[in-house]
Amino acid sequence: MTSMPETTPIDRAAQEREEVVLGVDTHKDLHVAAVLSGLGALLASKSFPATAAGYRRLLAWARAFGPLRRAGVECTGSYGAALTRHLHGEGIEVVEVNQPDKATRRKRGKTDAIDAEAAARAVLSGRATATAKTSDGPVEAMRVLRMARNSAVNASTKAINQLKAVLVGADPDLRESLAGLGPATLIRRCADLPEPAPGSGLSEVDQTVVFTLRVLATRILALKAEAYQLHKRLRALITAHVPELLERRGIGPDSAAALLIAAGDNPQRLRTEGSYAALCGASPVQASSGKTHRLRLNRGGDRQANAALYRITLSRLRWDPRTQDYLQRRLAEGKTRREVIRCLKRYIAREIFTLITPTLPPGLTNQSATVA
Repeated sequence: MTSMPETTPIDRAAQEREEVVLGVDTHKDLHVAAVLSGLGALLASKSFPATAAGYRRLLAWARAFGPLRRAGVECTGSYGAALTRHLHGEGIEVVEVNQPDKATRRKRGKTDAIDAEAAARAVLSGRATATAKTSDGPVEAMRVLRMARNSAVNASTKAINQLKAVLVGADPDLRESLAGLGPATLIRRCADLPEPAPGSGLSEVDQTVVFTLRVLATRILALKAEAYQLHKRLRALITAHVPELLERRGIGPDSAAALLIAAGDNPQRLRTEGSYAALCGASPVQASSGKTHRLRLNRGGDRQANAALYRITLSRLRWDPRTQDYLQRRLAEGKTRREVIRCLKRYIAREIFTLITPTLPPGLTNQSATVA
């Protein structure tokens, strides 16, 4: 039987030199790409339009320098989202690259070509290791729906505040006729205000106030209906793909969507439940120095996911007996309420992780994930 020839260090080095790494600095209309050899030499850099044809040209250009398996891309969740999906579709591993720190930029200056080269070097050196979100599945659809719903809710709130401000300066008779009404009734009554008849005796200002109240109230009703439709569609999408989330106490569609969006359509990129907790800003951060050993609050991560964990915690503290017992037990041990809430957020992040990942990490069980 003929034995396979052993690979020498020289052969391995030649193979490494064959593979190239791509770095991309993304913008709205234009992407700047740079290609490095396996040994870190800059081979070339070039600009491409942020279009479907531009993505194909970029990939063909990069592959002309050698086998391409990895790419570092900035802003994979915004300007680089479409390019990331294209690269994933071509079998390229995409790594999320943060912008260079200010100290590096002060030393080297700032150009798009330099940023693209820095992105490639971050991947080559191993400094950037976070796998980018694929943004090509139901979670991306949830993100779009949630963004539109939040926009409608915020616009509705702003219009309600404007309506109340206009009402303050309205004719006393009109203001008194609307006094003491609940928010929903007030909006309906304002939307149903009759058009002032000619010769009604109302001044031009009073007529304009009535017209404005009607317009604002109609806008509010339309925005509320829009937000409700988006909410229904969001709930249906979550129910179709991750129904277990909505079955857990304290988790509604908005919080569930925020937690799923943080993980993305490829949650398997998060290797441990600790990674997910850190992504949600629910894991403590080391702040030790010398003989001092302590942890501090994590102020990073996805703040919307962190806010969702906080809302779930407050809901369970109010309605869940197990969580209430946990709070009393930890308070008796000397913990403050704020510290207990941080612990609960960490436990809930672990619980969520077991629901959104296909398989559990080694050593983690459903029982340990539902302590809270």
